[in-house]
Amino acid sequence: MMNILLQQQQQQQQQQQSSQQQVVQQQVQQQQQQQQQQQQQQQQQQQQPQQQHLDNISKIKSLIGPLRETLSNTIKTAAQTLNQNSQIDVGSQKGVDSQIPRFDKNLEEFYSICDQIELHLKTSIKCLTQQESSNRYLHLPVAPTRTENLGLNDNTLTYPQFLATASAQVSYTKEIHDTLVAAAQNISPSD
Repeated sequence: MMNILLQQQQQQQQQQQSSQQQVVQQQVQQQQQQQQQQQQQQQQQQQQPQQQHLDNISKIKSLIGPLRETLSNTIKTAAQTLNQNSQIDVGSQKGVDSQIPRFDKNLEEFYSICDQIELHLKTSIKCLTQQESSNRYLHLPVAPTRTENLGLNDNTLTYPQFLATASAQVSYTKEIHDTLVAAAQNISPSD
């Protein structure tokens, strides 16, 4: 009977030692991940001045790598947290011995990158719809520079001509809106 109790105590001690070794290994892995993240952040900060000149689609492409990394870190943190909680539930681990990265911080970082990508996608869509509208309602190409007629075709608008055309269209639209509002008020006068 004593031998059985001693064996059980030895097994429990071995389990505790193995769980402590796992905790130490997890801490080492976490430190390595944090160092890698710091290096990546430094590289991203060095690349930021270069990224300012990129268009929205290029910015989206540059955010895909960090998105994958944050998703991976979020899933790893969730798995570590579940593992630690299951060990506590089973009784092989008494309390919180190791410091696992917080799941909510990793998830927040993931959502932050998702929001940035969504913003760039919406901006790209708006640019495309604006370009489509411009092509539909203004059939002449516009010169991208502010210079006056310097070797341009007769079918090409200069930038100042384009601005004048756009402001005229805005004023016409406003006049139509005001006319419709006045007509609506005349049709149904308020008591």
